[in-house]
Amino acid sequence: MTQKNSKPLGDEGPLVVVGGGQAGALMATFLAKRGHEVHIFESRPDPRLVDLDAGRSINMALATRGIVAMRELGVYDRVEPITIPMKGRMVHPEDGEVNFQPYGTSADHAIYSVGRHSLNAILLDAAEDTGNVTMAFGQRCRGVDWSRRMLVLTDYSNDEAMAEVPFDTLFGSDGANSEIRRSMQLVNGGSTSVHVLDHGYKELEIPAGPGGSFLLEPNALHIWPRGNFMLIALPNPGGTFTVTLFLPFGADDPDIGSADSFATLTDPQAVERFFAREFPDFVDLVPDLSEQFFANQTGDLATVRCSGWSHGDTGVLIGDAAHAIVPFHGQGMNLALESCRLLDRRLARYPYDVAQAFTLFEMDRKPDADAIADMALDNYIEMRSGVTDPRYLIKRELALELERRFPDRIAARYGMVMFTTMPYYEVKSRAEDQAVILDKLTAHATSLDDVDFDRAEQLVTQLGPLPVQI
Repeated sequence: MTQKNSKPLGDEGPLVVVGGGQAGALMATFLAKRGHEVHIFESRPDPRLVDLDAGRSINMALATRGIVAMRELGVYDRVEPITIPMKGRMVHPEDGEVNFQPYGTSADHAIYSVGRHSLNAILLDAAEDTGNVTMAFGQRCRGVDWSRRMLVLTDYSNDEAMAEVPFDTLFGSDGANSEIRRSMQLVNGGSTSVHVLDHGYKELEIPAGPGGSFLLEPNALHIWPRGNFMLIALPNPGGTFTVTLFLPFGADDPDIGSADSFATLTDPQAVERFFAREFPDFVDLVPDLSEQFFANQTGDLATVRCSGWSHGDTGVLIGDAAHAIVPFHGQGMNLALESCRLLDRRLARYPYDVAQAFTLFEMDRKPDADAIADMALDNYIEMRSGVTDPRYLIKRELALELERRFPDRIAARYGMVMFTTMPYYEVKSRAEDQAVILDKLTAHATSLDDVDFDRAEQLVTQLGPLPVQI
């Protein structure tokens, strides 16, 4: 229904996307496919021409939500060749044999390792190929004049020379430290909370073997869980693995003291002792371990939650600018790409009331963003310690068995997050209900032989059918 004073999107000039990462590029493509003129402004150099952020990429895990969004635009065919399927976790315990834990009950239950910059380049190319998207790199956002619909930019090479760029509607995809969000909240009264994790990360690389061979199983996400910290490795085309150490910072934390932390790894000898003690099978694969450790930066991890994602019909936040999460559920990018898809749906439904589309987008999506933020934090605990806990393992085994027996009634939380488009909020709620059932059924069980499956059927039936996916 058309409201008074409403207008079509793009009626007063070009649409502007600030931020040319995965979310910005995909949002620009959605808008361009609807015939809009779109300009992207990105503060960094063009990633198709410059190798950016060496040692800070954190390889991405592409899952169903992101794939569905790209398929809707016909982009995924370009992306698939650079992905490597990972069908489960390969767990490297402190003691005992390496063991494989499949992600789901079906052969197609896999997530896909993909390089951040390679994916970004493909999405930027796809946006340009629409013929409706132009891009400018090295352009830093300095503020927004919302009443005049003017974006203020400076060129990276000359921070003093400011330029104003007119826009009809502004899409803020400028990351967790978004300038668009800061400017928007000055006028719309929204709020932001930032929770910085007391753990950071360091990225390393396992080189390829002879002839580009993989030195570890390529179709798995490798995890070395160590209780309060962990190491993970994701495969890359060409035989290498991107490896990430997640470890407490430790310097100002009295609870950690002299325990393992980045604060204690101050020289090559300390690094070599730490890795030899905790990850001896990994050390053998990386001859230049200490050199990599000190060459690559230590990154931090944070969850950003905010309200007030839009300002009338003049601007809206997308991606990390609206909902940055920690990477432990492999959903940051998938959340962002799915949000672009859902925002496009809202704009299609309310073509003459952009403000209403933006308002409903936040109402729908913020509960989901908050839910996956919580689940990502929970998954860090699971990955670094739960995957070797006998109680976790029996409940996980039972969850997969119940999913096989009652596929329309129950699904493991990980599977609902990674292999469906069920709203995250519903996944979280459903998983909490299922957790109660799993606790009851495994209270005195050490294996599936101890589970009362007649009682299991009664409890699972009470859940009702799984929610319909979107």
